[in-house]
Amino acid sequence: MSVSTRVNLSNSEVLSQHPEQGASPPSSKTTFAAAEIQTLLPHRYPFALVDRIIEYVPGKRAVGIKNVSVNEPHFQGHFPGQPVMPGVLILEAIAQVGGIIAVQMPEMGGGLFVFAGIDKARFRRPVVPGDQLIMTVELLAVKHRRFCKIYGKAEVDGQLAADGEMMFSLVAQ
Repeated sequence: MSVSTRVNLSNSEVLSQHPEQGASPPSSKTTFAAAEIQTLLPHRYPFALVDRIIEYVPGKRAVGIKNVSVNEPHFQGHFPGQPVMPGVLILEAIAQVGGIIAVQMPEMGGGLFVFAGIDKARFRRPVVPGDQLIMTVELLAVKHRRFCKIYGKAEVDGQLAADGEMMFSLVAQ
């Protein structure tokens, strides 16, 4: 019998059904495919910017992947003949990986998180079609069960593309 995992967004906890009696319970989920990310985050095309979570440590850290494709709509005008992923979208992709951490924290109570601030953001190299963006996010603080602060970085081929600190606010439950 397989073990199924589902996300209950009403309380933002990951719930697991246990396998047949006598077998050991499953370990915490550490990776998420695109369909599972859609159960956690409200973003949809063209604003869903995380293709996969390859590492997840509850309440602490997540690592996500964004495969950058020339077919993305922003490349049509940014810039014709020399496509570059807009820096704000790189920061948004980092924030979405941070959202994977935030929405699964039981003390946050679920709901919609929005940007409350961005500090120390820097862009180090252009991100272009064909690149694979690896975003690593660390939770720095949780305040008043309503605010999260993260540090995130985006790398391409081991080179830092962008980084910064971001704060999210829980606006709806």
